[in-house]
Amino acid sequence: MRRSDIPHATRVVWFVLAGASVFAVLSGHWSNVFVIVTAFFLTLLPTVFSDRFQIQFPMAFLAAISLFVFATLFLGEVFDFYNRFWWWDILLHGISAIGFGIIGFLFIFFLFEGDRYAAPPWALALIAFVFALSIGTLWEIFEFGMDQIFGLNMQKSGLSDTMTDLMVDGLGAFTGAISGFFWLKGRQVGFSGMIDEFITLNRDMFSKVRERTGMGRKE
Repeated sequence: MRRSDIPHATRVVWFVLAGASVFAVLSGHWSNVFVIVTAFFLTLLPTVFSDRFQIQFPMAFLAAISLFVFATLFLGEVFDFYNRFWWWDILLHGISAIGFGIIGFLFIFFLFEGDRYAAPPWALALIAFVFALSIGTLWEIFEFGMDQIFGLNMQKSGLSDTMTDLMVDGLGAFTGAISGFFWLKGRQVGFSGMIDEFITLNRDMFSKVRERTGMGRKE
């Protein structure tokens, strides 16, 4: 990935995290140092993944990942937004589930090489939904581990918080998956436009889309 392909929002997040990490080290807040370093690593992952596997992501998607990680770990944990704003955790879980629903759909569609006729649209959407909900479940396990090992309070009210998060995850996963369903039906609903952009940027990965639609055909 070229430097010019890195969203401005991601650059700003990196700058803020770098400054915050220096301050946390100088002030001896080692738990904050760990959270900040983890946040920086997670915002860097999409760039590394893109370079390693030659996959291009829409700029809006990359920016959204950086802002989400920043809001989750940095604002949520370091600045305690989870306790300051009761809706913060619910909002972030819903947003992440939508994103993972879209990612799940694209991943399954990629396995079929972009053949929209390889399986019924409802089946692809269902698999995407299950994928996104599974990621949400893994995140809840991560929160539990962080609370137990580092004494954080990511789960807040325990079981009640976990179950609320999973229900929100389910709603978000459904939104992302249904966007893929309508895209297969040829309708722009929800986040179908982002699916279109990703497939256009990575047309070689979806050969059967190219074969059937002429996508990427030279004039």
